[in-house]
Amino acid sequence: MTAVEDIKSKLDIVSYIGRTVSLKKAGRVYKACCPFHSEKTPSFVVNPEYQSWRCFGACAEGGDIFKFAMKQNGWTFREAVEELGRLAGVEVRPPTPEQKAQDESHERLRGMVASAADFYHERLFDASDRGAQETLAYARVKRALNEDTLRRFQIGYAPPGWQNLTSFLLQLGYSDNDLVLGGLSIRGDDGRLHDRFRNRLMIPIRDGRGRPVGFGARALVPDEQPKYLNSPQSPLFDKSRLLFGLDSASRAIRDAETVVIVEGYLDAIQARQAGYDNVVAQMGTALTETQLKLVAPRMARKVIMALDSDPAGQNATRRSLEVAREALRADFGGKLGVEFRVLTVPDGKDPDDFIRAHPADWPALVENAVPVAEFVIGLETADLGDKATFAEKEAVARRLLPLLTASESDLLRQDNLQKLAMRLRTINETQLLGWAAQEAASAPKSAPLAAPPPLPPDDYPPEPDDFWYGDDLPPAAPAGIPASPALRELARLEAHLLKALYDQPELVYAINRRFREMAGLDTLLLGGPLCDLCADDFTRASHQVFLALLHDALLQDERAFQQFMNEQLQALPEVSGEIDQALRDEITALEPRLTHGLRVDLPLVVRQQERMGGSIDVREDAVRSALRLREERIERERIELQFVFDDLAAPEQEAWNLRAGLTIRAKRLIDSQFVRPESAFGARAAGFQNVRTQDDQ
Repeated sequence: MTAVEDIKSKLDIVSYIGRTVSLKKAGRVYKACCPFHSEKTPSFVVNPEYQSWRCFGACAEGGDIFKFAMKQNGWTFREAVEELGRLAGVEVRPPTPEQKAQDESHERLRGMVASAADFYHERLFDASDRGAQETLAYARVKRALNEDTLRRFQIGYAPPGWQNLTSFLLQLGYSDNDLVLGGLSIRGDDGRLHDRFRNRLMIPIRDGRGRPVGFGARALVPDEQPKYLNSPQSPLFDKSRLLFGLDSASRAIRDAETVVIVEGYLDAIQARQAGYDNVVAQMGTALTETQLKLVAPRMARKVIMALDSDPAGQNATRRSLEVAREALRADFGGKLGVEFRVLTVPDGKDPDDFIRAHPADWPALVENAVPVAEFVIGLETADLGDKATFAEKEAVARRLLPLLTASESDLLRQDNLQKLAMRLRTINETQLLGWAAQEAASAPKSAPLAAPPPLPPDDYPPEPDDFWYGDDLPPAAPAGIPASPALRELARLEAHLLKALYDQPELVYAINRRFREMAGLDTLLLGGPLCDLCADDFTRASHQVFLALLHDALLQDERAFQQFMNEQLQALPEVSGEIDQALRDEITALEPRLTHGLRVDLPLVVRQQERMGGSIDVREDAVRSALRLREERIERERIELQFVFDDLAAPEQEAWNLRAGLTIRAKRLIDSQFVRPESAFGARAAGFQNVRTQDDQ
């Protein structure tokens, strides 16, 4: 048994959640008002049979005990495993010597950066230092930062000397190598160290857990360049993978389901001081896909980019929108329903200046942010005069088409092209459609642009209840509840699908496209029971982690898919063993459990069944496996929903009836995909039905 399943078997989810949430028994489940959003009618359900929870209200989320702990405390999966492991008395597998050495090194660097933040912050309030007093006055008067904001963000001051911080940290016991590696000191040509930051306003930059990892430093001398100086790339600091202020903004972003991304630290700080807590900063660079993934869709369904109105800000907006387009093309926005908008600050001001002058007007600007298509059409066609040539207009159109067509919605694409045609006048919608088709044909092969072949009439038959492979895959029984054959079969089906996705990750696009084809243009189905494949479709914690890593792997292009997956799984020893077991070939996994005679006969059985059933359509097999998992998930949620319904008032019951109706429609659509009682995969599985293992004898 893995550490994850050992923890789940020793910690009952009802007891764990009941420590902080007032649960009330309702038939086979427990219910309460959701702890993650404000509500008066209970929509939060805990299912002891599946050891799972789900919010049927505004959150629309769910999962197992680890997911609850992660959401409640802001932990990563690994942190949740470690903390719950301590609570359950389960020893989590220790890291490798290399991992331990790296963790210790990173922890040492974090302590050093935190000490530097304390040093700079204390110097800002040093009454005996004239430079510090002038800097404090600058922060209070010129930047309009109040005392609470200065303390909250730990704003500091780097004195103009060459050895101030360096001497302080060396006295604390940090080495020369630590200071250089952490980006706090620079080694000169003479081999001596000197401070990287001098005579600057210091703004600590924190990671998602609120730990200082670097600094943004604003020049205090007029015309000094660069005006803003960031910490260099280090084991802790990568500005392309961080959003300033996210650690303290995450709750507000989740509550509003909206994130506003500004360009600089002081833009974000000024917004937060004015009470707008869902604002973060991309730290002066164009938005990266990694930054986007930090907030959307896991926190926000709407992303508003509020960048500066000067030429540099406009260029950053263009680059950021290109990132958004690539994310959409990689099935990010279309798959996850993320809405992108652009906020333009009037009079050429940046958000910092505007909020200082008109703090009460900021919400109206956010509310009136324009869709990306409208913004880029206006931006790119602004310089086209009445005498613009056809070639000039075509060049603009071809630049815009990748962004305007990067959507799963035919209606949205058509509307975007109509707006562009109206602006260009002499180029009609038909011509734009032709150019868009050329763009699609030249798109990267990894982009899920082509529709899959029509659904073949094969069916996916029921699997034998006790058919299993591997030694440790059946889910451990939750506390006090025996594992049933149905749960074992569900876990087997999950493992089968994960194996297919690991071998051919592009299958996830075929699965998601099938869900969308079934839903058609029904946005309620697309956003509800026929949404894309996600962690909630899986019941085992390790399988949920695998799917999250799969999405991460598809969104990065630095390493090959399987290399990325293997590296991430090695960093999660708590689940890697179980995942390795799930990814083993089904026949290879079954073989060690057979008697000698049956082991010899196994290849003959497989070949015979393949001749009888024909070759297996791997993609269709994966799609049907996903459909079965979604059907099981819908049934679980339907049962849980029944126990919430009785407590609702009449108007709310009407809304719940609509939701229940959607689940019924989705189930019928899924059932319609299985039109014949036999398939190649089913024939192959049936071939093993009568194979007895040593455990059965």
